[in-house]
Amino acid sequence: MYDAVTLYAKALHSIAGQPKVKRVDCYDGEKWKYGFELINYMKMLTAEGMSGGIKFDKYGRRNLFRLEIIELSKEGFKKIGIWDSIEGANYTRTQREMTDTISESITNKKFVVTSRLGKPYLYKVEGEGLEGNAQFEGYSMDLIDAISKDLGFKYEFKIVKGNEYGSLNKETKQWSGLIREIQDRRADLAICDLTITHDRRTAVDFTMPFMTLGISILYSKQPKAEVNLFSFMSPLSVDVWIYMVTAYLAISLLLFFLCRCSPNEWSNPHPCNPDPDELESTFNLPNCLWFSIGSLTTQGCDLLPKAVSTRLVAGMWWFFTLIMISSYTANLAAFLTQQKMGPQIENVEQLGAQSKIKYGVMIGGSTYNFFKTSNDSLYKKMWSVMESAQPSVFVDSNEAGVERVRKSKNNYAFFMESTTIEFQMEQYCDLTQIGNLLDSKGYGIAMPPNSPYRTAISGSVLKLQESGKLLEIKKKWWSAWKSNSSSCEDYGGSVEPSNELGMSNVGGVFVVLIAGCVFSFFVAILEFLWNCRKVAVEEKITPTEAMMAELKFVFQCQGDTKPVKIVSSPRGSLRGSFLQLNIFDRLNSKERSVPRTEPLSPGWVAQ
Repeated sequence: MYDAVTLYAKALHSIAGQPKVKRVDCYDGEKWKYGFELINYMKMLTAEGMSGGIKFDKYGRRNLFRLEIIELSKEGFKKIGIWDSIEGANYTRTQREMTDTISESITNKKFVVTSRLGKPYLYKVEGEGLEGNAQFEGYSMDLIDAISKDLGFKYEFKIVKGNEYGSLNKETKQWSGLIREIQDRRADLAICDLTITHDRRTAVDFTMPFMTLGISILYSKQPKAEVNLFSFMSPLSVDVWIYMVTAYLAISLLLFFLCRCSPNEWSNPHPCNPDPDELESTFNLPNCLWFSIGSLTTQGCDLLPKAVSTRLVAGMWWFFTLIMISSYTANLAAFLTQQKMGPQIENVEQLGAQSKIKYGVMIGGSTYNFFKTSNDSLYKKMWSVMESAQPSVFVDSNEAGVERVRKSKNNYAFFMESTTIEFQMEQYCDLTQIGNLLDSKGYGIAMPPNSPYRTAISGSVLKLQESGKLLEIKKKWWSAWKSNSSSCEDYGGSVEPSNELGMSNVGGVFVVLIAGCVFSFFVAILEFLWNCRKVAVEEKITPTEAMMAELKFVFQCQGDTKPVKIVSSPRGSLRGSFLQLNIFDRLNSKERSVPRTEPLSPGWVAQ
C-alpha cells in the first residue's frame, strides 16, 4: 500500500501544471482529463519501494517484484522461500524438511475419500444401525486404513453418484464420476480399481500404483465330460453294438451250416487208415464261435476253412471286422481325447481372427478407451468389429460382462483387467483367463492436482508394498469370495497338460476283463467237477476219491505229463478217462502171433 501511494504521488507531481483534483461523481459522465495521462506516466516509472523493485508492463501489471513464501506451522508463521516474477519460487528448505512438514500437517487431518461399490474393492455390509465407515468393507477400505495408520490421518468414505469411474465428455470437456469429485474438491482422495491413464493424469494427480495389471480375456471353461466307466463302448451306438453281436452269431451259425454241407470240410480222423469208418469236421459249433470271435478281435485262430464257400464267408467276415475295428479304434481315440481339449481360443490373435465368438468391453472404462484409441492394426480391427456388432457387445459394468460370459455357452469373451479376472475366477469356477496381457498399467489413488500429500501417500504405498502388506490384503479379499461349491469339480482347467487317460475312462475294460476271467474260472470248475464225475463212474470209485486224486495232481505244480489210468474193460476197448498209451504195443505183439487171413467184409469180426 505504501509503495502504491508513493508511486501515485510521484506521478502526480511530475505532471506539468500541477493539475487540480476535483471531486468525482459516479453518476456524472464527465471524465477527468488527466486520468489517462497519469496512468500512462505511472506505467513508465521505475522505482524501488518497500516491496522491492516497482515496474509495470504495457497492460499496467506489475512485473518486477518479490514475495516471501510463508507457511503456518505449530510454531506460527515460518518463511519457507521466495518468489519473484522472473525466477519463480525458490524454496529455502530442503526436500526432507518439506516432507517432514507435510507429514506433520497430515497428522490428525480428516480426508474425504470417494469410491465406488464393486467387489472385492468396496461393498456394503449387511446389517442394521451401521453408519459412516462401518457400512463398508473391502480391499479399498483396508488399503486406506493401512495408509492412515502409517501417516496418522483420519478418513471418511463416500460413494460417488452414479457409481462411475470417470470419463471425459469430448463435447463438453467435462469429467464425470470419481474424477469430477476430485476436480470439484468434494473429495480429497479417490480409491478403487481406478486405472491410471494419460487423460486422467491431465485432470488429477495419482500416487504410485498400488496394483500392477493389464488387459486380458475372460472366457468360460469347457465343462468336463461325464465320466463313464464303460466309455470304451461310447464310440459306437447301442444299435451298432447289437447289430455286431447279431452279425457275429449269424456268421458263426452260417459257417457251421456250410461246413456241415460242404464235403471239403470233412476229413479222415486217422490218416494211417485209408478206409475210415467215420469222417470228422473241425468246424463244430463251438469252434465256429471261436473262429468268429478270434477274427473280430484281430487275434486270429488255429482253425481255417477249406471249402470255397466257407472261405468266401470267412473273407467277408474278415473284411467286415477290419472296417469295424479300424473305425472303432479311430473313433475311440477321438472320443476319449475330446474331453481333454482346452478352450476354442488361446490368445487375442485367435480371437480376432474368428467370427463365431463375440467379444466386448465395458462402456467408458480404460479398456474401452484402449481399443478405441489404439493404433495397432489388430486392435483397430477388433474395435471396428465390436462397434458394428448387433446386438451390441458392450456392457454397462464389469458385473454385466461377467454374467454375459457365463450365460453365453462359450460364445462370448470379455476384455477386462487381469486382477478383476483373477477375482472372478476365484468366485466362479466356470471362468478362466485366456492368453497374455495386452498392456501393462496400474491402479492408483487419485487426488487434486499438485496435492501436497501425494509424495507422503506414495511413500506409504511403497512401504506397504515392500513389507508385503499389499499382497496380504489382496489375498485376503480375493480368497474371501472363493467358491467352495462342489460344482467346481465339473470344470477342467483351461488347458490340459497331457492327453493321458485315467481309470475313470478305461476302467470298464478292466471290469470286462475281470468279469471274463471270473466267468472262465467258474466254467473251469464246472469242467473239473464234470471230469471228476466221469472218472468216478469209469474207475468205479467214489466222486470224492476222484476229486482228491485230481486235486493232488493239480497242486503238484510240476511235470508236463500225466499218468495214464488203465481201466479193466473188454479186449480192444479204449474206454477210460484217458487213452492207454501202451495199448498199441500190446496189439502189435498179438497180431504177430496170429496167422494172416484175407480181409474180412465190413461188419465181420475174426474169431
